[in-house]
Amino acid sequence: MRSLAELSHMQNTMILYLIFNKNKHFYLHIYVYICIMNIDISIIKGIHPGLFLERELKQRHLHKGPFAISIKEYPQTLGSITKGKRKMNINLALKIEKALGLEEGFLMTLQVYYDIKELKKKQPTIHPDFKKLRRILFWDTKMENIDWEIQKNSIIKRVFERGNEIEKNEIIRFYGMESVNKVLDTNGKETSL
Repeated sequence: MRSLAELSHMQNTMILYLIFNKNKHFYLHIYVYICIMNIDISIIKGIHPGLFLERELKQRHLHKGPFAISIKEYPQTLGSITKGKRKMNINLALKIEKALGLEEGFLMTLQVYYDIKELKKKQPTIHPDFKKLRRILFWDTKMENIDWEIQKNSIIKRVFERGNEIEKNEIIRFYGMESVNKVLDTNGKETSL
């Protein structure tokens, strides 16, 4: 992993390449790649590592079959992984990362985040008491389909902009006063509850 100073210098260098080079599209891909690989994995958290690998191979103009053979793996194995039908294993992840020059452990990190996402889908969802929230407050979606954790900021903002006291109290009970205040304060509202 590179330091933030190195990344900042690399990003500035990439911007200069974008400005002064005719092949801007190629350098834009490199710039995006550097940002994703070194700074923020949260952008791709929850996707299957095979989807990332598929995209990576396409960007490098590598075919799956010959690539699989070059790392001494069966092409069918790599095909199953890139289709999301099979999990990435540690041994294969290390081979792929070495061959593509990716950071060690990157693909397994993606696999773990993907597994967490899949496990959460199977767990019963925790949500506020629907009896205390009017459905009209969430007119654009079914309340049963809302991911109450991922959409927390939007939900808090919406309820405190359009909700009544009962709805506001239910959101405070569900998320906690500290979380609600944090969201409302970052939204530019200086008032605490």
